[in-house]
Amino acid sequence: MKFTFLGTSAGTPTTARNVTALALQHGGPKGWYLVDCGEGTQHQLLRTRYSMLQLRAILITHVHGDHTFGLPGLLSSASMAGRTEPLPLIAPAPVRAFVETALAACDSTLSYPIEFIDVEQDSFEWRDDYLQVERVPLSHRVPCYGYVFTERNLERSLLSDKLKADGILAGPVWGKLQQGQDVVLENGTELKSDAYTAVNRQPRRLIVAGDNDTPELLRDACAGAQVLIHEATYTQAVSDRVGPAPQHSSAAQVAAFAESAQLPALILTHFSARYQYHQGNTLISEIADEARQYYNGHLNLADDFAEFELHKDLTLTRPGRNGQP
Repeated sequence: MKFTFLGTSAGTPTTARNVTALALQHGGPKGWYLVDCGEGTQHQLLRTRYSMLQLRAILITHVHGDHTFGLPGLLSSASMAGRTEPLPLIAPAPVRAFVETALAACDSTLSYPIEFIDVEQDSFEWRDDYLQVERVPLSHRVPCYGYVFTERNLERSLLSDKLKADGILAGPVWGKLQQGQDVVLENGTELKSDAYTAVNRQPRRLIVAGDNDTPELLRDACAGAQVLIHEATYTQAVSDRVGPAPQHSSAAQVAAFAESAQLPALILTHFSARYQYHQGNTLISEIADEARQYYNGHLNLADDFAEFELHKDLTLTRPGRNGQP
């Protein structure tokens, strides 16, 4: 399970950061999912390995422009690249109106159907062969959601001793059982895959939160999760000066929650444009320093194009950075 940050700035882009988008790759060598699509996301994708033809779904946390303005252009470019497969777009209902209006106003048509899925419906549920997606309502100025990704269809190990003891000879039947298929033998005996195989590891579970001033809302979802990706728009001092109206979290808020929830890994993103890398500016290192005061787990601050991998043993790595912010 790999993921790449395509944009990590809040509200507006900077010279070092684009606005919010995240690519998540899982299940097969090329298939991937896009969470949020700020303006310029398709330009960011040009600098990565991700292909619009292999995109399995787009998930939007909320309607604000720094999370959605890139959609019309990205969808049109996918069409011009020759996409024909339907594309699920999971989002609050107003996003559909935005996309349809923008495309119609620009005389743009798509070569593939968009499957609009309203994340706000009470019965929301979405899954494919690789991931199950749940949503968690968050606290922001508009309806906003976090997405919980849990891998499905984990690889199975054959219980070969049991198969042999039951007189089931090695062959195609073994292969079908290992793939999770139940099998009916020529004599009518039904073999259940669950009875002859075992899953030997825990599913990987990743949470990508949208804008949110109340991390506590994610507590139940964090049970069994290995990684939380959450905004830290401000340090606490700046948050106190700005006041509650923007409804964003500080680094201290998120870090304290992650520590109390015993999350193994926390990745902070969606930083105010005031945080820069250069002396003379408010430094991004202040976010990291504040978070470290409250959180003792595996902490990272996301950069644009930062790549992470959540391994089958549930460890998180960031190639080239040794896990450091």
